[in-house]
Amino acid sequence: MTESARVSALWQYPLKSAAGMSMAALPIALSGPPHDRRWMLIDDDGRFLTGRTLPALVGLRAQVDQRGLRLSIPERGELALDIPAADAERVEATVWKDTVRAQRVDRTADAWLSRALGRSVRLVYIDDAALRTVDPAYARPGDRVGFADGYPLLALSEAALDALNARLARGGRAPVSMLRFRPNVVVAGCDAHAEDGWRRVRIGDVEFEAAKPCTRCVFTTVDPDTGERDADGEPLRTLTTYRRTPAGVTFGMNLIPRGTGTLRIGDAVVPLD
Repeated sequence: MTESARVSALWQYPLKSAAGMSMAALPIALSGPPHDRRWMLIDDDGRFLTGRTLPALVGLRAQVDQRGLRLSIPERGELALDIPAADAERVEATVWKDTVRAQRVDRTADAWLSRALGRSVRLVYIDDAALRTVDPAYARPGDRVGFADGYPLLALSEAALDALNARLARGGRAPVSMLRFRPNVVVAGCDAHAEDGWRRVRIGDVEFEAAKPCTRCVFTTVDPDTGERDADGEPLRTLTTYRRTPAGVTFGMNLIPRGTGTLRIGDAVVPLD
């Protein structure tokens, strides 16, 4: 990592698998950005729905403020929703092996989203009382996360994406954007995959523990602009040729906050050991 490593972009994703929000400043709580992956869609059995099985989700725009969530889909308009009150109806929602008592958001939203996505869905919200436990193999007791797959934040270097796109170009493939990988923190000014070597890192004034590299799945093959899956399985196919580990194909680093604060574009990124 060079001394010039800096934050070049910040993102949060209020609704799991939907389009993200570009941020100039990103608040950080111990469980991650307070509005990141707090909303999620579930099926009639309470199982989580993501872009892996429902690629059309990436075309759904989700914007959040202190009042709540605004959803929009091209040609279908916009829907504004309040953050559920503490006494809102709770339903069981399952994310991987975790089942939580999430808050049901709004039946009107369920109907609107079901029509837009062409299948029955329900919109749920995870409040602080329902936060999930981070995998204890990589975390401390008390570490919590919302509806993210496993960890509070994800960091990825621009150079790692550049290296991938160079390989894609050599194979006659088009480049892919950073949004394929849905990072919260994008880092410029470092070597490709410098984040692989992090153990602890300070970004701005906030310290993080590097939990584990992020393993990648078929969701990376979904174009965030079109919602279409790549017929040749790219870029995952190319990543598999040089980023395979015993744990899976990795790209980026999962982070756990060890303090609170606000990250900003231009913040220094400094490994601590």
